[in-house]
Amino acid sequence: MSNNSTSSKGRFEDLKKALKSSGLKLTRQRKAVLNALANSDDHPDANQLHRRTQAIDASVSLATVYRTMTELENNGVIHRLSFQGEPARFEAADAPHHDHIIDIDTGDVVEFQSEKIELLQAEIARELGYDVIHHRLELYCSKSSK
Repeated sequence: MSNNSTSSKGRFEDLKKALKSSGLKLTRQRKAVLNALANSDDHPDANQLHRRTQAIDASVSLATVYRTMTELENNGVIHRLSFQGEPARFEAADAPHHDHIIDIDTGDVVEFQSEKIELLQAEIARELGYDVIHHRLELYCSKSSK
């Protein structure tokens, strides 16, 4: 998400607007979920988000986190990321295109962009008679010992 305070405030407002448009009331607990999400600069899963939310408001349940995230996903403001062997994680839907490295030792998710990869994918698709409409690349890696 973003840890920049201006971006966090803007992100919070975007999330709040999306939640209201889904017809859900903006309760104190849901505001806490939105605050935790707006201030995330990683790809939190629901349990991580729940812990962060409870630091803001201890009365927030895991079910409230899940319901809120589902509504935000349904409104297209967040993406649910399903990495092999990991719980679903979340990220902002308006982020520029990027791919992910998943560190299999730590579970960390690292975003990266590579023009070389983008060009190669388009070239391969074109050679096979296709145009790339959308893609997602996930590399499952372990830190090199070098």
